[in-house]
Amino acid sequence: MAKNLVPSEKSLEITQIKSVIGGKQNQRDTLRSLGLKRIGHTVVRKADAVTVGMVNTVPHLVKVEEAE
Repeated sequence: MAKNLVPSEKSLEITQIKSVIGGKQNQRDTLRSLGLKRIGHTVVRKADAVTVGMVNTVPHLVKVEEAE
């Protein structure tokens, strides 16, 4: 699980691995803002400050890998 990511020029592959059912509203909103809609859904984002902040808010719900 991704913890303490830092902004960089890289691209990140962000995959939702857990459900937001029973989670806090801000965690639901964060996943939606990242573009994740369901478990197993993957999006590619630049590792800018906004994206890194969102990923660090929900590290237990997502898996983060570096995109090629």
